[in-house]
Amino acid sequence: MSRFLSSRFANLVAYTPGEQPRDQQYIKLNTNESPYPPSPEVIERINADEVKRLNLYPDPAGKSLKEKLAKLYGVEKENIFLSNGSDDILNFAFMAYCDEKRGVAFPEISYGFYPVYADLYHVTHVKLPLREDFSIDYKDYCNINKMVVIANPNAPTGMEIGLFEIEEILKSNPNYVVLIDEAYVDFGGTSAVGLVGKYPNLMVSMTYSKSRSMAGARLGFAIASKEIIEDLEKIKFSTNPYNINRLTLVAGEAAVDSNTYYKENAKKIIATRETTVKALKNLGFLVLDSKANFIFARHDKISGGEFYAEIKKKGILVRHFEKEKIRDFVRVTIGTDGQMDIFLQKTAEILNER
Repeated sequence: MSRFLSSRFANLVAYTPGEQPRDQQYIKLNTNESPYPPSPEVIERINADEVKRLNLYPDPAGKSLKEKLAKLYGVEKENIFLSNGSDDILNFAFMAYCDEKRGVAFPEISYGFYPVYADLYHVTHVKLPLREDFSIDYKDYCNINKMVVIANPNAPTGMEIGLFEIEEILKSNPNYVVLIDEAYVDFGGTSAVGLVGKYPNLMVSMTYSKSRSMAGARLGFAIASKEIIEDLEKIKFSTNPYNINRLTLVAGEAAVDSNTYYKENAKKIIATRETTVKALKNLGFLVLDSKANFIFARHDKISGGEFYAEIKKKGILVRHFEKEKIRDFVRVTIGTDGQMDIFLQKTAEILNER
C-alpha cells in the first residue's frame, strides 16, 4: 500500500477470486463458470456492426434489456435494475442500506464478498453460524433488525432455504432490506422473485455469469420494488452511469431471447451434478445436498488442502477455502460429462495412492 491510502482502508482484506490461468492447461472446475458457450444468438448479434458502434456510449438505462427481463420474470421494467455483474448490486446495497446505525447480517460461511463490503463501508455486521449440517437456520435472521443478505442456494455449500423461511425473515424485518442472492438458482433452486410484489423490503439479485454462460461479459440484475430500484439507480447514476458496455447489453438481450438454450444447459448441468455426486459417494466422499452448479465435498482419507494440491498436479483446478469449519472440503464446479469423467478418474487415482 502507498502512504497516500486513507487510513479507513488500512485493515481492509480484499476478496480473493479463484485462479484464472491464461494457458488453458487445466480443466477449470474452480470458479463456477458454465462449461457451455453462450447461445448462438448471442454470438451472432455481437457482430461487426455492433463493434463499429463502440465509439458511442451505451444506453445508461438499458431500457430494451429491462423490458425483456421484466417480461421473462413477470414483473414491470421499473422492478429491474441492471448492473456490471451481481457484485455491483451487492456493493450498492451495502452502500445504500447500511451505515453506522443500520447493520447487516449474513451467514458466517457464504460468499466471501459480503464481509468485504461490510468492512469497506465500516458497517457493523453479524456473521451467523450455519447448523451442524451446514444449512442456514432462518430463525437466526428473524427480528434481527438489520439488512439481511443470504445467498440462496448458498455458496460454497450449494444448499438452499425455502420460500416459507424467506417469508418469515421478510415479515419479521419489515423496516430492513432482505437481499436474496440467487446467483445459482437456475440449477434446481427455488426463486423468491414471486414474492417481490408482496414484500416491499425484498431484493433478489441474479447474474448472467452462471447459467447464462456470460461470466466474461459482467452482467447482473436485481428485481425488487420500484422504490428499491430507484435507490439503486440513484447510486448508479451518482457513481458510474455507463456501467454496462454496448456489447454486453446486446448480448444480454440475445440471451433472454434464447432462454430455452440456457434452460436446457442448466438441465444438463443438473444431470451431470447428480451423476458426479453418486460417483463421489461411491468413492467414500461426504457430499452436501447442492442446488447449484457446484458441489461441496470432503473425504476422511485426505484434507481439502491436500486434495486441491494433488488434483491440481493432475491438471484440474478446484476451489479450497482455509476457513476452519470447511477446510476439509473442496468446492467442485460441474463441467461437461467428459470433464467430470476425468475429474472422477483422477480423484480415484489420488485416493488409491494414499
